[in-house]
Amino acid sequence: MTLFEKEKIVFIGAGSMAESIIKGLLKNEILPPGQIWATNHSDDIKLNKLKTDYSIEATRDYNELFENATMIILAVKPKDVRESIDAIRSYITNDQLIISIIAGVSIDFFAEHLPDKMPIIRTMPNTSAAVGYSATAIAKGSYTTDEHLIKAKELFSAIGTVTTVEEDELHTVTGISGSGPAYLYYLAEAMEEKAIEFGLPQGTARHLIIQTFLGAAEMMNRTEESPRKLRQQVTSPKGTTEAGIQALEDHHLKRAIHECISAAVHRSRELEELYKPSTKNN
Repeated sequence: MTLFEKEKIVFIGAGSMAESIIKGLLKNEILPPGQIWATNHSDDIKLNKLKTDYSIEATRDYNELFENATMIILAVKPKDVRESIDAIRSYITNDQLIISIIAGVSIDFFAEHLPDKMPIIRTMPNTSAAVGYSATAIAKGSYTTDEHLIKAKELFSAIGTVTTVEEDELHTVTGISGSGPAYLYYLAEAMEEKAIEFGLPQGTARHLIIQTFLGAAEMMNRTEESPRKLRQQVTSPKGTTEAGIQALEDHHLKRAIHECISAAVHRSRELEELYKPSTKNN
């Protein structure tokens, strides 16, 4: 018997992150499409596309949707979370596992609005889930068992790597890996613009930048050397790399990166305040 043989997984929300997870589950044969169900509030086009593209089940009949459901993945936008929870609350029981991929909404919030002693796991994937390279962090609530955690890790392993953290650490995770892909795209954007200005064709610049990012990531992955040490190893005295690094230091790039991450972490905490529960009972 496989880990998910008797599971019925229900996605509340049918956006890009839900699709990435569904795609990963099917590609890695974690479970068959007939055990995956999805719904959303009103977007028929997205819901029908999921059903057509992946042969999963899709419905807005909540009796059918939640019948024998074992795992419920909350994948709506933060602004829609209250309405979504109100709509499904009466169909939820505490023998099911709730997994949230909603940014900024705490376990305590869900615990307050769902049945008592509800197993809840909060996660922070990133958009690289679309290509199977998400860096996902997960945090568990008080009533989450080891078996629940194992299943969640297996599920998110289908779209990348999984790291277990304390819930409060998810704010920092958001600032590092949750928003991180956008920081790297921003750097790539700047590199590509300058390469084109110096005369490289856009396609050539893009290829070189992508391969440079991939190579640097693989170097960090394969060695125990720190990023600082790796940088120093390729920075020859009086060379081109040293000249480039000096320009970055002259423009205080490291300080800007620190402030960038701090701003993202601060905003994550602000968002959580918007969904602060009146009590703590997870």
